[in-house]
Amino acid sequence: MVPTLLIVSIAVFLTIRLIPGNVVDMMVGDLGIAANVDRTQIEHALGLDVPIYVQYGRWMADLFLHGSLGTSLRSGQPVNGTILARLPVTFELGLLAIIIGLVIAIPIGIYSAIRQDTVGDYGGRSLAIIFISVPSFWIGTMVMIYPSIWWGWAPSMKLIPFLDNPLGNLGMFIIPAAILGMLMSGTTMRMTRTMMLEVLRQDYIRTAWSKGLRERVVVLRHGLRNAIIPVVTMIGMQLPLLVGGSVIMEQIFVLPGIGRLMLDALSVRDYTMVSGINLFVATAVVAINLLVDLTYAYLDPRVHYR
Repeated sequence: MVPTLLIVSIAVFLTIRLIPGNVVDMMVGDLGIAANVDRTQIEHALGLDVPIYVQYGRWMADLFLHGSLGTSLRSGQPVNGTILARLPVTFELGLLAIIIGLVIAIPIGIYSAIRQDTVGDYGGRSLAIIFISVPSFWIGTMVMIYPSIWWGWAPSMKLIPFLDNPLGNLGMFIIPAAILGMLMSGTTMRMTRTMMLEVLRQDYIRTAWSKGLRERVVVLRHGLRNAIIPVVTMIGMQLPLLVGGSVIMEQIFVLPGIGRLMLDALSVRDYTMVSGINLFVATAVVAINLLVDLTYAYLDPRVHYR
């Protein structure tokens, strides 16, 4: 994890500074008094008057010594507090998307495997291909446009806190979460089907059938538990895609989450904010993948012996 996050921190710190447009130029342009502004003073105030490796060293020193991701160059607010304030929105959206994706993918994948080459199997496989092929941003745009034209309905443009109105909050998040969940469920569905087919051909499964066990016991207790490990790995690998998709969904559905914060920071070249968000998301993804690896011991007791 440590070398991975170190490489990510260097990459995001350098990449944002390669984008055309300088934060000082944009700040001067916003003030509208370019002729009367001393750029040197602004660069010094923002800490941009030193070489880039010195800026990176200061940023990392502040992170290790104080646990701080820095201060926004535009708002002057701490990056940590701004991210934590937006985190519940992205977390709720991602959690709902994962739940919806798994509820769709796992049952259909299992059914397609145990009813191989039937109409239901062909239908499930076709559905998976559709979910993989159709872009989520296109679906989100269509959901925003056509219901408002045909029925005069549009999602709420103002965040509804969960504690104030749980149903209203769920209604606001369920549509973008369903779109993200569909994107994730297609690949998971196909992987579940493939692994279940492989496991159901094993000798111990034939033995379980020969003992007269019910189909539900054979499939769920003996088959699914051994087939689910590669599926869990794939779900862990899809989390970065889920975070990337949430950026688009938050922008389309006007959700004040981390993804939208990232786009706003990019548009004004807020170097510190963009770097902090990227490092925060990278840390979360790496930690989640570590937890996914640790679940192998629960799913397959043989992992303990290794």
